[in-house]
Amino acid sequence: MAEFIIAHMYPDLMNLYGDRGNLLCLKRRLEWYGHQCVIKDICLNNELDYQSIDMLFIGGGSDREQGIVYQDLIRKAERLYKEIDNGLPVLCICGAYQLLGKSYTGVEGEVMQGLGFFDFYTQGSKNRLVGNILINSNITGEEISVVGFENHAGRTYFKDKGLKPLGHVVKGHGNNGEDRSEGISYKKLIGTYLHGPLLPKNPAIADFFIKAMAERKGITINKVLDDTMENFAHEQVKYQILNS
Repeated sequence: MAEFIIAHMYPDLMNLYGDRGNLLCLKRRLEWYGHQCVIKDICLNNELDYQSIDMLFIGGGSDREQGIVYQDLIRKAERLYKEIDNGLPVLCICGAYQLLGKSYTGVEGEVMQGLGFFDFYTQGSKNRLVGNILINSNITGEEISVVGFENHAGRTYFKDKGLKPLGHVVKGHGNNGEDRSEGISYKKLIGTYLHGPLLPKNPAIADFFIKAMAERKGITINKVLDDTMENFAHEQVKYQILNS
């Protein structure tokens, strides 16, 4: 039995729409696989010990919270990007996803700098992109469907055409409602606009992170979980989206 530690970044600031449910899903599935999981809260001015964590999670937040978090993250940016480039599993939701890019421009023209990890930018809009979404993704090595819920005013555009989205929109809006892309994937990092219980609805994505964490520890997970209930729920949501 191994112990996995997931760093929950800024739980008091970045936790819109029940994003914490993703952590609870990972914890429970790791326990089902026979391992232990500790969720460690990392708040403003706390230092990150990368030697002791197996994954990093940042949920969504409002523009105000993003600005506060940015000031703290920029101090950690160089080391954080190095860890991401070395394959640290990371999940960033909505506002946290936007922070990975170059900038966010608000509706009134105000510009908030991003961490600049990837060459994309986000433009705010008065009209929000809201609703259920279905995408196709190859994140696990084979094409899978991913269901979720999006609610964002920002439109994200890739300037670097070599960037890889998490998936392609079948129904819904995605990054900007124009090019059918949704999110970003880079090594073991996923940035996405899909809020709420993303991982409970999509066990294949949850296991993508679990297997990535295990590989970094030199552990092979051979056990297969019975995901009958999870897959049934996934298919029900998928059916509703396609027929709405």
